[in-house]
Amino acid sequence: MERRSFLKKAGAAGLATAAVAAPALANDGPTVRWRLASSFPKSLDTIYGAAEQLGKRVAELTGGKFQIRSFPGGEIVPGTQVLDAVQNGTVECGHTASYYYVGKNKAFAFDTSLPFGLTSRQQNAWLYYGGGMALMREFFAKYNVVNFPGGNTGTQMGGWFRKEVKTLADLKGLKMRIPGFGGEIMAALGAVPQTLAGGDIYPALEKGTIDATEWVGPYDDEKLGFYKVAKHYYYPGFWEPGPNLSFYVSKKEWDKLPPAYKAAFEVAAAEANISMQAEYDAKNPVALVSLLQKGTKLHQYPADIMKAAQKAAFALYEKEATTNPDFKKIYTEWKKFRTLQHGWFNLAENKMENFMYANKVK
Repeated sequence: MERRSFLKKAGAAGLATAAVAAPALANDGPTVRWRLASSFPKSLDTIYGAAEQLGKRVAELTGGKFQIRSFPGGEIVPGTQVLDAVQNGTVECGHTASYYYVGKNKAFAFDTSLPFGLTSRQQNAWLYYGGGMALMREFFAKYNVVNFPGGNTGTQMGGWFRKEVKTLADLKGLKMRIPGFGGEIMAALGAVPQTLAGGDIYPALEKGTIDATEWVGPYDDEKLGFYKVAKHYYYPGFWEPGPNLSFYVSKKEWDKLPPAYKAAFEVAAAEANISMQAEYDAKNPVALVSLLQKGTKLHQYPADIMKAAQKAAFALYEKEATTNPDFKKIYTEWKKFRTLQHGWFNLAENKMENFMYANKVK
């Protein structure tokens, strides 16, 4: 798929077209009702809210003829089985993080985030204009799924620890809840990664079954109460520099939609994608202040951990590329794009931000 197809359809022109068409669709369009299975609980209102926003906007843009009802993780299928539910036709669409499915194929990770990869802005640039969407659509076609960017949290935090981590050696034997590539990297550094559902993390951390956990960031982490049982809060979450969430649609169901309904879905998905990041950017600073007032201790990951983790990450990617053709195809282009993006962002964004943060205005 060419670069032009996404933002042009989801931009101002697409919005205007869909809005103008809505009254006609209310009279002439078919009634379509879909179910959406989310990977996330309702309590995580910013992430889960993206699916509800999608349904609301699709209905508005089609005069109420195209309706999408969202179900939180666990109501129809467990949160980590959304891909299977869409692929098998249990639901018409879903909202999830593609890296949940790296056990099927590690190439899924490119749709979400790779450790030391792309920030949220860079991820959007890659997907919408850097050829990423074409590569991911080709990959997802093997699973009979059509994917759409559906939100981003921005760079996540590096997790909650019961004890302070001062050097790389402190990770040896440490039991940490961290899935996917992040878990593999932590394992390479000597930690013992654990996979736990969101609802199981707090009691495991409280009882000492695990020593640390990662989740998202201040706004969501405060809700889950991790600060009550683990005081040390680390940054940055190098395994998720810009994690993209995705809407999955059954290829079979997508092909049935009238063109105007497809346009409405694309517009609504793009709006949800932008809104999630903006909402987190507004809420995380407030939540962080609250956490600090409650006794949370902030720590930056030591340099030896960061350097060892980055080395382990790219060794893992290079190794996977030698045995996984899907991974190699996407990785080759992703790596080129990453190099260009880092050059540009270091020149402009990084220098500007570093100056402003170091020279605060009173």
